[in-house]
Amino acid sequence: MSIERVREYFRKCEMEERVREFEVSSATVELAAAALHCEPQRIAKTLSFMADGHAVLVVAAGDAKIDNHKYKGQFGVKARMLSPDEVEVLVGHAVGGVCPFAVKDGVEVFLDESLKRFDTVFPACGSSNSAIELTIPELEKHSGYQKWVDVCKLPEEGRKNCH
Repeated sequence: MSIERVREYFRKCEMEERVREFEVSSATVELAAAALHCEPQRIAKTLSFMADGHAVLVVAAGDAKIDNHKYKGQFGVKARMLSPDEVEVLVGHAVGGVCPFAVKDGVEVFLDESLKRFDTVFPACGSSNSAIELTIPELEKHSGYQKWVDVCKLPEEGRKNCH
């Protein structure tokens, strides 16, 4: 089970006790926010895509949405999310528990700028009822990220020109 791989990873870092499991689902941003009693934007959702024949994960704030133009500018291809079956096979976690920890070899992880608004965020831990609270430097350290990217838009960006 992928939560066990994530627990083992954090056990080696002496952080296993920080992994939280819930009696309720945390499979969506809204459910995770309710389980954690926090704002939805502080949920660090992990989105999975196919780019150049391999899985790419983008960790973004809960209120952020992929901006297709920015994504193509960053990765050189149109954003194509993995199907639920592809996610489990290529990344190693099932939809609802996808996270940047203990992923399969060859998976590239990118952190979206939308996360930098927060001191701490809550990514999943490999199951649809788990999370861990991490500072941004901890997320950088433990996600094995390639680099920071700006491939998302926030809700207020779509309303700037409305009067």
